[in-house]
Amino acid sequence: MMVAHLERPVLRVGDYAVGDITHAEGAAFIEQYHYSKSAANTSTARLGLFDGDDLVGAILWMPPTKVAALSVVRGTRHDWRGVLSCSRLAVHPDLPNNAASFLLGRSMRFIDRDRWPAFVTYADTRLGHTGAIYRATNWICFGEVPGKSVWIGPSGEQRGQKRTDRNLTVAEMEALGFNRVPIRYPKIKFVHFADKRSQRFARAKARGLQRRAERKAA
Repeated sequence: MMVAHLERPVLRVGDYAVGDITHAEGAAFIEQYHYSKSAANTSTARLGLFDGDDLVGAILWMPPTKVAALSVVRGTRHDWRGVLSCSRLAVHPDLPNNAASFLLGRSMRFIDRDRWPAFVTYADTRLGHTGAIYRATNWICFGEVPGKSVWIGPSGEQRGQKRTDRNLTVAEMEALGFNRVPIRYPKIKFVHFADKRSQRFARAKARGLQRRAERKAA
């Protein structure tokens, strides 16, 4: 996610709107304004932030890996196939400070929560992100997870091995001109459930994870 850090006026709801966009429109915006300079080849849901007719923000949602999905729903009544990930989010750097949380919160209303009862996303501490926009929209923090290596392309774009139908091999990534770079900084994991029961369970789990992390650090 790319959000400017300068102090700017608060976004006024009546001045902006959130609506459906095509994947191509969302990917083009993400590639221009997101720090990764990249977007997946597909998305399950894609929403744009509009200032009049101008697209000034974009968010892409897609299913995470099975392992990541299972880690979200373990202990709940939900199936791992009902987990959706906030994959990419970016807003124009000249927008007010709350533009990203506004886009995130409004985009969640467009998604069928019967089909997708669980959400997951990660804040990248390597870039100083703390997950403030997720806390502001009632996501639950599951603490830090170890950073993984990332693939950096010829133009500085960051891509994963996952594609629409399969994962590319190391050889295939290298053939495309990507280099694998180790990431030493952790990411902060956030989850959100549509139903109150699972949300309460997640909050209790989060408290347990926090106590475990505190004991480990002591």
